[in-house]
Amino acid sequence: MSEFKNLTVLLSACGAQFAPGLVKCLKDNGEREIRVIGIDMHYDPTLDGLYDGIYEVPAASDPKYIDVILDICKKENVDVVLPFMSAELIPLLDRKADFYKLGIKVAVGDRKTIETTINKYNFYAFLKEQGLKVPRFHVIKKASELKEACEAVGYPEYPVCVKATELSGSRGIRMIDPSKSRFDILFGEKPNSFFTSFEDLQATLNERPEIPEMMAMEYLPGEEGSVDLIADHGKIVYMCYRESNVNLASIPQAATLSFNKEAYEIAESVVKALGLDGSADLDFKYDRDGKPVLMEINPRIAATMQIFKEGGLNLPYLRIKQLLGEELPKIDIKYGVKMKRRYLEMFTK
Repeated sequence: MSEFKNLTVLLSACGAQFAPGLVKCLKDNGEREIRVIGIDMHYDPTLDGLYDGIYEVPAASDPKYIDVILDICKKENVDVVLPFMSAELIPLLDRKADFYKLGIKVAVGDRKTIETTINKYNFYAFLKEQGLKVPRFHVIKKASELKEACEAVGYPEYPVCVKATELSGSRGIRMIDPSKSRFDILFGEKPNSFFTSFEDLQATLNERPEIPEMMAMEYLPGEEGSVDLIADHGKIVYMCYRESNVNLASIPQAATLSFNKEAYEIAESVVKALGLDGSADLDFKYDRDGKPVLMEINPRIAATMQIFKEGGLNLPYLRIKQLLGEELPKIDIKYGVKMKRRYLEMFTK
């Protein structure tokens, strides 16, 4: 019999593309049995065989969201809540004490990190104050400020990236490359491309009297990657770099685990400056000089976790052990592990 207590873990966004890999990380942990309860805004019966229970919940912005989760936790005797949406982090943090009264651990980090990183413009300002390298950036609060902001970061001499400061999952992001015409974009880019023309983006923003806060930033042309980690109040416990070799809507479709000294040094500096605690995903992109530049931080467990598990670093499960105060093992990461994501059909009657 295992020396470790069996657990029930609740996962949010359980219908997401990456959910099967996360469930495998929890189930195939080598130490204990874990029941996995999924929650999502829409019940999908094709997921019945993946989870030990599924519940439909309101949006994270709904005032009743946390109360609904608490009721599910009581019913299912949940031990740990693992959130996977940035929008739910602050609501969970605000009610963390209600979960702890029930003996439930919540995998949400510290308030400083969440509030600093949740707005991309404020996060860049923080990095700049810390003396860390950031792309050139400029805030956009009105549609009429688009041209000035783009020019401030190098347009039209160089391409520019324009993104909403508080959205995730590739929402509100467009790339403007003056060397690409509308014709080039239509016939040369795939339908999921982020490229657009300056004129089309300006026309889109002009459709509404108010727009979400956005920022223009220097476009970085190099490869993408991420450092996924677990920290303990500003000190990194585990980390590994993942090259994102092929992306679709910001989700890696092909990836490789590799040792990246420069990205690791940046991660250590940022984690220390924030005093970061818990899980985080640091997204990097390479600049014109071939140097990794930190783009943003997701202060939670990220989507593509199974590749780390295959490299010996089961980050979702290790985060649970950290929350429970269990001894954390020494891990020797198997660099060079490659992943390619393919479709897996799921059915129901």
